[in-house]
Amino acid sequence: MTIKGYIEHIIYRNSENGYTVCNFVCEEEEIICVGSFRSIDVGETLSLTGDFVDHATYGSQFKVEGYELIPLEDAASIARYLGSGAIKGIGPALAARIVKKFGDETFRIMEQEPERLSEIRGISDRIGREIALQMEEKRELRNAMVFLQKYNISNTLAIKIYEKYGMNLYQVIRNNPYQLADDIQGVGFRIADEIASKIGIHTDSDYRIRSALLYVLLQATQEGHTYLPLPVLLTKTAELLELEEQLFLPQIDNLLMDRKLIRKEDAIYAANYYYSESNCAKMLLELASQDGIRTELLPAEEQEITKQILFLEEELSIHLDELQRSAVLGAICNGVFLLSGGPGTGKTTTINLIIRYFEREGKDMILAAPTGRASKRMTEATGFEAKTIHRLLELNSGLSDGQRTPVFERNEENPLEADVVIIDEMSMVDIHLFQSLLRAVMPGTHLILVGDVNQLPSVGPGQVLKDLLESNIFPNVILKKIFRQEENSHIVLNAHRIHMGQEIEIHNKSSDFFFLERSDPQVIYKHMIQLILEKLPPYVKANPYDIQVLTPMRKGNLGVEVLNKILQEYLNPPSPKKKEHSYGDTLFRMGDKVMQIKNNYQLEWEVVSRYGIPIDKGLGIFNGDIGIIKEMNEFAQTLTIEFDEMKKVQYSFQQLEELELAYAITIHKSQGSEYPAIIIPLLGGPRMLLNRNLLYTGVTRGRNCVTILGSRETLNTMIANENEQKRYTSLSKRLKEIVEL
Repeated sequence: MTIKGYIEHIIYRNSENGYTVCNFVCEEEEIICVGSFRSIDVGETLSLTGDFVDHATYGSQFKVEGYELIPLEDAASIARYLGSGAIKGIGPALAARIVKKFGDETFRIMEQEPERLSEIRGISDRIGREIALQMEEKRELRNAMVFLQKYNISNTLAIKIYEKYGMNLYQVIRNNPYQLADDIQGVGFRIADEIASKIGIHTDSDYRIRSALLYVLLQATQEGHTYLPLPVLLTKTAELLELEEQLFLPQIDNLLMDRKLIRKEDAIYAANYYYSESNCAKMLLELASQDGIRTELLPAEEQEITKQILFLEEELSIHLDELQRSAVLGAICNGVFLLSGGPGTGKTTTINLIIRYFEREGKDMILAAPTGRASKRMTEATGFEAKTIHRLLELNSGLSDGQRTPVFERNEENPLEADVVIIDEMSMVDIHLFQSLLRAVMPGTHLILVGDVNQLPSVGPGQVLKDLLESNIFPNVILKKIFRQEENSHIVLNAHRIHMGQEIEIHNKSSDFFFLERSDPQVIYKHMIQLILEKLPPYVKANPYDIQVLTPMRKGNLGVEVLNKILQEYLNPPSPKKKEHSYGDTLFRMGDKVMQIKNNYQLEWEVVSRYGIPIDKGLGIFNGDIGIIKEMNEFAQTLTIEFDEMKKVQYSFQQLEELELAYAITIHKSQGSEYPAIIIPLLGGPRMLLNRNLLYTGVTRGRNCVTILGSRETLNTMIANENEQKRYTSLSKRLKEIVEL
């Protein structure tokens, strides 16, 4: 429904997200309105669309879904607006005198003949000029908002556009609305294309084609690619625009000339992704060939280091096999060293001996991993503090590229002060984060990269660890032997069988790996809830929230979206004591387990003591971070989430698009995490998702117990399907190009 009136009083406004509670006068009746208004003032006349809702605490309210500014034309509305305090220096009494003098012409006089304001008692020439300047600024913003509303641009986005372009926004939108997609975070190709269609820009416009090409490449990076082969780029762009492919080649040439694209043979890159891979290759090779680190040892030197390794083994009561010992030697003697291996192959033991060797040598060491959970596990396994890579590099609040990439304090000019840098869970590190890390590593530093190359690649673009190993340029060791203490673990044994394409043992005689064959989704739901609430918590000595459901897909009966709604009802049922808030199709409830689904480098977190005193703070919550909703403030429209390591973050209700329920998550999102027990429901699905790589990654997330619920046929199909989704990346090529020069 639509109502018209004016704002009498603003009760509350959140300056960050524009959420406003106000008294709205409609046909002489006062209405409480709630919604997002960023550019409105008391006294303004508006047309509001929305519906009346009954709030449990605050009673009847009009929930605003959209609004339009109505120009102020009659003397009464002008007096009301001027008297509201919207213009500094004008109160109700002065507003009344101005309107009494100029009537309906007031705004025209103030904007076009501001010198006449001095005719009013109490207004000097200087004050008149100041009032006119404010009126001009307000008028420009009001006109811009009204103009942008025609194109269904949200108020929040409209403010961003106005702040970016000022009065040039009209020229940008009328001539090339696709520029918005390049310049403003939150405006993608589809929004720009919608504006363009309303303006009447031709579907085969050069601007449209260029923007679409860049958009397709951007979408490709979200699937992990750093480039697309030319035929793939042409096909995907043709599908998006519904145009012939031959129209695109001239625009690709134009983008190449503008250096927005880079072409290498048939590979087309968005320029920053090409340079990210090239820069990583150069920095890695500089580290590998740096002075002070010997890559070729004399026999006597190798013998002496080996002797020290053997001495450490004896002192620490550790026995390494020849491959592990070779890994320790390689890490000690090379500027860049890669260590890979699956579960139970002794990576942790090998890393610990490397650390102890460098510790004895008096070297300064830094340990890090991509996520908070992974860094915590690294700390527990080594006894040395490990940080997230973002924290290690000191993420700051200044962002570049319109908030698309982070800015770190640690870089070439302010490098990490360490002799040895060890990074774990490298399979999770994307090309941008790897580039930022390398920029902060000083020449002369040992860089040791550790991970399981058989796990899923990073959520972000690139497959760094796989490319580095495939290049075969850097010394590396891949551990394969399962050690005696792990031979009784069916999680470890079955993970290796999955990797080798062999059928796994599902006789349910083990203590940590179970398969329950079920064919009905409803029965799977029932057993899943029973396992989480009753069976598994005492078995693995954990609470139900620590038991994680991992699924290959988002859609379908056993996808994330359906499972989360079912699990929420049983793990965190509704209660009069629990506040709730709906956002889109998701109902958020106090106590819910939620996950951040995109990197947000500006979110501030804080750790407080039991007495409420802040003891630590920082920036950044990242894709895959899981927390619990602790507070919900309906008046301020915010909720507070506590993530791992007791980090508390406040979200506005408008930021809830960055969150989803996390009782069930995709296997891809579980990378780098480990849970006391996991449940994997398997019952058919798209072949591209049902592959060996995905199943291997899922199974290796369980520390003490893995339970698979579903179809034996689907399980065997995944093991047999080694066709993981191909990623177009070229770090390996860039390395070989430089080496061959």
